[in-house]
Amino acid sequence: MEAQTNGKTINKYPRAIWNVLSIIGAVLAVVLFCEGFKQGIFTSEEAMQAFLSQYGAWAPLLFVTIQILQVVMPIIPGGITLAAGVLLFGPWWGFLYNYVGICIGSVLNFLLARHYGRPFVKGIAGERIFNKYIGRLSNGKSFERFFAISIFLPVAPDDYLCMLAGLTQMELKTFILIILLGKPASIFLYSIGLTAVIQYFLQLL
Repeated sequence: MEAQTNGKTINKYPRAIWNVLSIIGAVLAVVLFCEGFKQGIFTSEEAMQAFLSQYGAWAPLLFVTIQILQVVMPIIPGGITLAAGVLLFGPWWGFLYNYVGICIGSVLNFLLARHYGRPFVKGIAGERIFNKYIGRLSNGKSFERFFAISIFLPVAPDDYLCMLAGLTQMELKTFILIILLGKPASIFLYSIGLTAVIQYFLQLL
């Protein structure tokens, strides 16, 4: 009975907390972006350099850390941080910092799921997403193919799929290989696409 009670508690409360934190994170992200626009960070190269110079060599490390946290604790919309990386550091360095942060965060999601098990993943992913994909976990190699395709395409809930992968018999080295090879395409498409949209709206201001 205690185990069931604990399981229900694990399933119920993390999801509610994550929902609240996601809303707070989204609001803060919008506020920060608006403040960035006011300061001209995204429209003036000089303003951007002045902003980054406050942190010096720590700026890339700070951004990568934020990106890792965004993957493990998705309280800030991932699209916002992807676009911010490109806008702040340029297309190539921004892509690299996005890539490093997201890959590290994805591996952490896999390891957390492997350590804490199904109640933890279900509590974070939610009932709908968990039930949608849980049936694929018993398919072995079939799940690995599905996972690899999903990571490559920028449409699936990657963060949650990484957690679900941690519940399978997939080896860590296989998971890392899929992430390293599959993430660049989706990160590139997201980064470039979102940056183009933001720059378009900036021109209208």
